[in-house]
Amino acid sequence: ENLSPHGADATLLSRLGVTEGLTLLDEQGTAAPALAESWTAEDELTTVFTLREALFHTGEPVTAEAVAEALERAVAAEPAPAALSGVELTVEATGDREVRITTADPDPILPLRLAAPHLAILAPDAYGDGAADPVGTGTGPFELTSVTGSERASLDRFEGHWNGPAAASGVEASFIADGLARSNALRSGEVDIAEAIPVSAAATLEEDVLRETSTARTTALLLNTASGALTDPGLRAAIREALDTTALAEGVYEGYADPGVGVFGPAVVDDTGERPEPVNRAEPADADAIEGTAITIATYDNRPELPEVAQVVQQQLEAVGFTVTLEVREYSRIESDALAGEFDVFVAARNTLLDTGDPLGVLSSDHTCEGGYNLALLCDPDVDRAVADAAAIADPAERREAVLAAEAAVLGTDAIVPLVHQRTLHGVDPAVEGAILDPYERTLIGRDTRR
Repeated sequence: ENLSPHGADATLLSRLGVTEGLTLLDEQGTAAPALAESWTAEDELTTVFTLREALFHTGEPVTAEAVAEALERAVAAEPAPAALSGVELTVEATGDREVRITTADPDPILPLRLAAPHLAILAPDAYGDGAADPVGTGTGPFELTSVTGSERASLDRFEGHWNGPAAASGVEASFIADGLARSNALRSGEVDIAEAIPVSAAATLEEDVLRETSTARTTALLLNTASGALTDPGLRAAIREALDTTALAEGVYEGYADPGVGVFGPAVVDDTGERPEPVNRAEPADADAIEGTAITIATYDNRPELPEVAQVVQQQLEAVGFTVTLEVREYSRIESDALAGEFDVFVAARNTLLDTGDPLGVLSSDHTCEGGYNLALLCDPDVDRAVADAAAIADPAERREAVLAAEAAVLGTDAIVPLVHQRTLHGVDPAVEGAILDPYERTLIGRDTRR
């Protein structure tokens, strides 16, 4: 996506320390100041954000007008950033350092929402007629200076960062799709940090190199509810019943994952019996209905375990009578087809807190009629109603209860079949200090990262 801040590449920019938003998620998952030093709710629809004194990588000051333009560009982006799914907002600069944001409906999590990497603030020069260009236009501790296709990017320390210059003079980032190649690059000393180490390579790394981090990431099947064989809820239920998720967690993930129990895993919902049962689930189709039903499973190889997961799923579904075709591509070459409903089943790994830091965000963006990342093409009025009911609640305890009720409504459709809840493996050279192993997967390189 050419490092567009409005698509999936936004998290790359955030993890490399290039971009920042008005807010950020702290270690407790709450909204903390970033480019905004404070904010005040005027009423249930309007919040005023006061900006800190900061500079863009261009040397220009971060003004209210620039922030308003950046957010307006995000609102108008196609497809809409997942963090804005189901939300209508307007932005107004009311002074050099004051921005007023108004939502069409009450949005209790607006400060959390604005911490999303997709809502990063870029300098006015970033926005031309095409996609926003982050080269030299961010605000983070590192300035993106060059990008070589989908292979490499170079970053220099930004001396004018509002929180002081970074410890490292720069970063050379290599984008290596193959997980084993990433692991080998770390072992050979070619790289200092390698993301998403395959579990198959974990044993090849020294104990002081391998880092395991609990995450909010769930690997799941997204079943096409809009076209093809799986518009039949009985066949979707049959797929759910046919899968052995424990075998996936213990086999493919070699114990570095937990069997799937819901949209949200143990990093989001603890196992205390608070999760309600899925509602209105269909009965699984019988063997005669399944026999010979042809489906296509697709996935991507950026996450190294996913092709193997897809192969195991293929075997398990063929064992009960489905005829399965498997397709694997690099993510940027498959996302548009997946969103267009070209496959019956899509195997995806999704950080359920990445977009907004609020569990409801992924339910809204991924499972509602107007959701911007609705890979299952689900449009169910009961789900939309449950998500809308939860969105209107500000009290944390009541909101959490409503979110779990909405999750139960989503699971009841069998549009999503959770497989495993992942732990992320990174490789970090012992000589590197300050790498940020973030369970929210938004940061990796920060001001204090150094070798």
